[in-house]
Amino acid sequence: MSTTLFVNLPVKDLQRSLEFFAALGFEFFGMTDDMASVVISERTQVMLLATPTFAGYARNEVADPAKTTQVIMVLGLDNTEQVDDLVGKALAAGGTAVGEAVTAGGRYQHGFTDPDGHHWSALCLAG
Repeated sequence: MSTTLFVNLPVKDLQRSLEFFAALGFEFFGMTDDMASVVISERTQVMLLATPTFAGYARNEVADPAKTTQVIMVLGLDNTEQVDDLVGKALAAGGTAVGEAVTAGGRYQHGFTDPDGHHWSALCLAG
């Protein structure tokens, strides 16, 4: 069975989020005034929803990602240069570094937050 994954994230300023993910090199699909889909891969998309729209789908109060961490989205890349490049683009586009790059256990990984405070990580597995 092949399944497509849509991760939904609340954003305070959709235009700012679009600019951030465009600066990282991602393309978009299905944009409206209150949501846009960031194409991560053929079978994975991140839906950016204006916070009020997101709240309409949520069963609980919408968490503030600047104060809590509910999920860390990890983007698997092919090599360490791609990890460094993506994190560099994220920081240049207004993201914030999360710790230092880690090389351990056959992985190279570095985290960052997007402008809304959602935690992302770029990862390359050796092997």
